[in-house]
Amino acid sequence: MMASMQIDVIIPTFNRAPVLMRAIQSVLNQTYKDFTLHIVDDGSTDETASVLVQVQSRPNVVIHRQENRGVSAARNFGVKNSTSPYISFLDSDDEWIPEKLQLQANFLKNSPDLSFLHSEEIWVRNGVRVNPKLKHQKSSENLFARSLDFCLISPSTVILSRELFLKHNGFDESFTVCEDYDLWLKILAGQEIGFIEQPLTIKYGGHDDQLSTKFVAMDYWRIKSLCRLIKEASLSLEQKEQVKNVLEKKAAILLKGYLKHQNQSAHDEISALLKDTISYF
Repeated sequence: MMASMQIDVIIPTFNRAPVLMRAIQSVLNQTYKDFTLHIVDDGSTDETASVLVQVQSRPNVVIHRQENRGVSAARNFGVKNSTSPYISFLDSDDEWIPEKLQLQANFLKNSPDLSFLHSEEIWVRNGVRVNPKLKHQKSSENLFARSLDFCLISPSTVILSRELFLKHNGFDESFTVCEDYDLWLKILAGQEIGFIEQPLTIKYGGHDDQLSTKFVAMDYWRIKSLCRLIKEASLSLEQKEQVKNVLEKKAAILLKGYLKHQNQSAHDEISALLKDTISYF
C-alpha cells in the first residue's frame, strides 16, 4: 500500500435517494482506507438529506450542498473543496467492488509515470447483467482514436492526479451531457493512461433519470467538444486527421437531422461552428 497516496473520492448526487447509500457503502467498504469521501448534494429535493444523515458523522466523510447546477459543477465543486493528490469519481447510481481503490493504488505505485487510470466495469441494465458490444470494449490501446466516436471511459472507473485534472480545468459546466467525453479527450490527446482489465465498478443503467437516455442529440455536444479540441489541443497530424474524419461524419448526420426536423437555429449554429473550425485542419 502507498501510505502517502491519499485519495479524494467524489460522489455527485441529485435526487437519487433510493440508490445513494449503495454507492456510499461501496466506498466505505473499500479495503484501501487512505481516502476522504466527498458527497456533493446538487440541490436534491427528495429524501437525499435523510440518507446523508446516516453518514455525516463519519470522520472520513464530508458532505457538501449546493444549488442544482448539474453533475459537472458538482464534481468540480467536490474537487475544489478537497485536498488529496489523487481524485476518484463515483456516480451515485454506480457501485465499486471492495478492492477498487487498492488495486488502482497498487497499479499507480508500480507505474510512477502514469497519472490517469481506468478499469473494466460490469454493466447492469434494469437489474440484468448485459455484455457490452465490441465497440464498447475498453483498454488503453489506441484509445484516443476509439474514443472520438463516443466515450469509452466511465467516470466511476477513473482515478487521476489532481494536477492533471486542474491542468485541463475539470469538467466543462456548460455541457449538459458528454462532459466526460470532453475532458477525457483533452487528456488522451497528450497523455498515456493505464488500464486494469478486471471489472472494478458496477455500472447501473436503464433508469429514467440517466442523462444518456434523456438527451438524444448527444452528437451536438460531441461536435462542440471536437471543434474545441482541434483549436486548443496540441494534436499530432495523425490525431488531427482522426478528429477530422469523425467530425465530418457526425456533422453530416446531425445537420441532415436538423434539416429534416426543421431545426434551423441548431443547424445554423453547428454550420457556423464547423466553418470556423476548418482553418485549424
